[in-house]
Amino acid sequence: MALTLLDLSLIPSYVLIAGVAALALSVLKALRFFQGWQYCRENDCKPPVHTVSHGLLGLGMVTEMLSAAKENRFLEHVRGWHRAYGVTFKAKMIGRQVIFTVEPKNVQTILALKFKDFELGDYRNKAMRPLLGYGIFSTDGSKWEHSRALIRPNFTRNQITDINVYETHVKALIDRIPRDGSTVDMQDLFFRMTLDSATEFLFGESVHSLNDTVPLSASSFAKDFNKSQEGLALRSRLGSLMGLHFDKEFSQAVVNARAYVGRFVQKAIDYRMALESGSGESQKPHELDQHYVFLYELSKRTLNKTELTDQLLNILLAGRDTTASLLSITFFVLAKRPDIWNKLRDEVLKLDGRKPSFLDLKSISYLTWVMNETLRLYPVVPINVRMANKDTHLPVGGGPDGKDPIYIPKGQEVMYTVYTMHRRQDIFGPDADEYRPERWEKLKPGWAYIPFNGGPRICIGQQFALTEAGYCIVRIMQEFEAIASRDNRPFEEALTLTLASFNGTKVSMTPARS
Repeated sequence: MALTLLDLSLIPSYVLIAGVAALALSVLKALRFFQGWQYCRENDCKPPVHTVSHGLLGLGMVTEMLSAAKENRFLEHVRGWHRAYGVTFKAKMIGRQVIFTVEPKNVQTILALKFKDFELGDYRNKAMRPLLGYGIFSTDGSKWEHSRALIRPNFTRNQITDINVYETHVKALIDRIPRDGSTVDMQDLFFRMTLDSATEFLFGESVHSLNDTVPLSASSFAKDFNKSQEGLALRSRLGSLMGLHFDKEFSQAVVNARAYVGRFVQKAIDYRMALESGSGESQKPHELDQHYVFLYELSKRTLNKTELTDQLLNILLAGRDTTASLLSITFFVLAKRPDIWNKLRDEVLKLDGRKPSFLDLKSISYLTWVMNETLRLYPVVPINVRMANKDTHLPVGGGPDGKDPIYIPKGQEVMYTVYTMHRRQDIFGPDADEYRPERWEKLKPGWAYIPFNGGPRICIGQQFALTEAGYCIVRIMQEFEAIASRDNRPFEEALTLTLASFNGTKVSMTPARS
């Protein structure tokens, strides 16, 4: 009886507390609604014509995205939403209200004009954290500014224009291409080559994945790195549900990849500390006498092992995937378009077999057009997201004709699909879905074309990637006179954090006649 009376006496207190909490929440919501209404009134904001959810709480949109990703049609699925709901629309997806836009003015506003109003956001950063830690691609604000200041000095013109950085690994790739007309998957070779060149540039030691006698640890690292990326991509798509992602293979791959890079980092730290103490001057690592090493330059600015590991993995992700994706898809297209191959090779042959310099690469206009066209139709990072860190607005997207400003409250995400924006017929012409390099002779799309993002967060390694890709294309064309596709299927996306070909780039090559 005493226990029952005690319970009864407590009930009113809990009811009172719950009532006060509910009232406070209601008042807070009302206040936010009023603030939003007032902001919209002051800035002439209008809601988008379409607000879609597809099922209870927007669960349908999330399941549709996951199903499309599993079936390698994610990008076209999102493009289909834009066809149905317009250039800019709002979507409700399980606790998230997301603005989808492919309007260049909005993208410019997010990435440049109102850069400080937006950040990567909690979902994106948390999704990337297991592998990338607090690196340049997984932080905002002062942490991001610190990362960029740390890394940017290492991408100087001297490093980009040093053709010797590329030749060794491009030569190793060329040696792996069959000369008897048999089928080869160039995508596999390109991803190996860029891993080799990136690790040499970053660590001072290449993993030599193009070498059949590569150590098991290096081979395992490549697999762990790929598996880690797959997991990060899935976590990104799950958003608020990423906590439900349990994958032992992913977790172990992350541990292994970070441990592998950590060994190089520790070596750099030991060297730097010995050098500063005066005991390591006579034991300077041999590779430092030979060429520039990103890690050793970075260790001049910090000796924090976790920070160095984070930054190296961030740059490795960008350095390997950007170039490999561009090369793989370019050769996928060239194998099916001998007219483009022949036209570009005619330009390359004007070098008379000479290995191209940086200036040579810049002078071959058609080479630039070809790479531009690949990056237009198949951007390396085809979809991206930002979150408002304060109440703000985008210039267009609201109202019945989509020409009014649109309100973006604090905490709301904006997803811009570069893949779809790059294929807009009103910008790139009625043949926007066609691969036609010649369009770049006069085309100046501005913010409608952002293969390397834009604004303060524009990719700092874009010139490095374009130079390596251009050099590789020229060198292969100097060695082989023809290419033929050994895959009659159309392009099918393989989308993790970056875009590649799901079926690889299966071709045969005909050696040039001496």
